[in-house]
Amino acid sequence: MTRPHRTIGAGPRGVRRVPTGARLVAAGLLAAAVLAGCSSKDANSVAQQAKQGDNKGYISGDGTVERIAVSKRAAPVVLSGKTLDGSSWSSASVRGKVVVVNVWGAWCGPCVAEAPALQKAWAGFEKSGKPVRFVGIDFREPAEQGLAFTKKHDITYPSLSDDAGVLVLALQGKASATPSTLVLDTKGRIAARVLGPVDATTLTGLVDDVLAGDSA
Repeated sequence: MTRPHRTIGAGPRGVRRVPTGARLVAAGLLAAAVLAGCSSKDANSVAQQAKQGDNKGYISGDGTVERIAVSKRAAPVVLSGKTLDGSSWSSASVRGKVVVVNVWGAWCGPCVAEAPALQKAWAGFEKSGKPVRFVGIDFREPAEQGLAFTKKHDITYPSLSDDAGVLVLALQGKASATPSTLVLDTKGRIAARVLGPVDATTLTGLVDDVLAGDSA
């Protein structure tokens, strides 16, 4: 059987024709592309950020807060390494305290924006005398660059240098955005997290909730 054709144009050498079947396939592909483009309205999703092609070099979060019930918490996080000033730090040294872990980088705009809020929250807990400690993980940059940033912004809690990007592997997949902030309970288990920038009020509330739960 001869397939139907449609004339779409003519040149000096004659008429060019496109098979009807090919036109239907093309139409189907176009419709699929339109649907794919409308399938996600979350501008902060990994897929959407990848499609934007802005080459910012990181996946940011939208500030989503997750609280983890005591019965659902995984094994304690084990962290150790050198801080930006060359000192040694380990999670074992702060066991028995609630620990805030912030993954950041001086190259990350949202990290720069949230730095004052983190320092404000830390200063508040330090002044109160509550059993709380903060530690940063300076992700994917030389220690000297991160140290210069902390000095410039008057960050007084320590940060581990993670130029190789391996320390975040100890965070059990809970730091999938930059920045990410985790709250560890007194046993070192992840009790809460914020994906994306965090403000001082939210962070203080999360830490106080963990403190209250652990003392209950």
